[in-house]
Amino acid sequence: MIRPALRSALHIALPLGFLALGGCISTVGKVVTAPVRVASSAVDMATTSQSEADEKRGRKMREHDEKLGKLQRQYQRHLKECDRGDRDACTKARDDYADIQNLGPA
Repeated sequence: MIRPALRSALHIALPLGFLALGGCISTVGKVVTAPVRVASSAVDMATTSQSEADEKRGRKMREHDEKLGKLQRQYQRHLKECDRGDRDACTKARDDYADIQNLGPA
């Protein structure tokens, strides 16, 4: 049987011991899960989510459309100048048309 003095000491020491070990247990938990967290982060950085892929594709389409629009406006301007008799504009209009054809669909 446990003596009363020892029993009261245990009642005080055990909760204090658990409080002291709480930080250690927390640290052990972090150390044990660290490799999993690092691997998870690496996988997230290495893969592209569907939404990221969609954003990237949308950005490329917008850039393509902007470039095509700019070339078409330039072509129309050079074509008008060509119609007025500017030979250099005719050459530029031909080059613009070739650039538009090379750009192709989005």
